[in-house]
Amino acid sequence: MKRTLTALTVAASIIASGASAFDPEDLQGLKDTNECVACNLNGANLNGANLRGANLEDAYLIEANLDDADLRGANLRSAALISANLEDADLRGANLFGADLGGANLRDANLDFAYMNGAILCNTTMPDGSVIYSGC
Repeated sequence: MKRTLTALTVAASIIASGASAFDPEDLQGLKDTNECVACNLNGANLNGANLRGANLEDAYLIEANLDDADLRGANLRSAALISANLEDADLRGANLFGADLGGANLRDANLDFAYMNGAILCNTTMPDGSVIYSGC
């Protein structure tokens, strides 16, 4: 009985963790077309990626999911991240110059503003619609 419960717990954990992982097809589509509308990039490693002008917004009320994604040092200049889920995303050192984060979820996202590590937020539209000019 104990082995059965252990096996069920392990199986449930594997299934649960797999359900939240990014979709490799979505990641490849982003790399190929610079667009990933309403896609799942949960936990994807986009460290240093060039996503300048990328379209990562929601469609049909389905958000682009970048929850827990590694976007350290990524170039998101002029990217459309409207209503995207960036909860727990690591955006340290990311270039968000001119990006549109209108309605995006930045809960617990790391935008560390420390010198040399901070995200560039110049002419960036924030979730509440305000525009930030820090780091210009």
